[in-house]
Amino acid sequence: MTQDEQLRQQLAKMLDWSEAHADFRTAVDEFPVDLRGEVPPGFPHSAWELLEHMRIALWDIVEFTRDARHRSPPWPKGYWPPSPVPPQLEAWDQSVQSFLDLLAEMRELVLDRSRPLLAPIPLGQLVQVRKALRAWPKQSNA
Repeated sequence: MTQDEQLRQQLAKMLDWSEAHADFRTAVDEFPVDLRGEVPPGFPHSAWELLEHMRIALWDIVEFTRDARHRSPPWPKGYWPPSPVPPQLEAWDQSVQSFLDLLAEMRELVLDRSRPLLAPIPLGQLVQVRKALRAWPKQSNA
């Protein structure tokens, strides 16, 4: 097995890893319906907000990995649901399934040997223009 294949296998395994901690399924399965939108004292977000935040962020990463022209949601508002409470009862299960589907898609992308695993991520146009104008600070590594 090549180093590239070993790295891909390890990354794919890490997407499901539960060896040292609870996995995603354990965290969300049978979560009490009446507590999904509850913000516990001392915490900034409900379980619903965290689940949706994870789903949206993973969706954004998968889309960008598939297509560098993908436009991310506005930060930070676009990465959080509008309410701490799920909008309807089935929203929780839909979000869980969507996260699992996205996780499987990311695993496929990681294991796809036709895609360069360590290819540079395309730079934004503003950074490209600044570099072309040689207007980058000397101490920067960008």
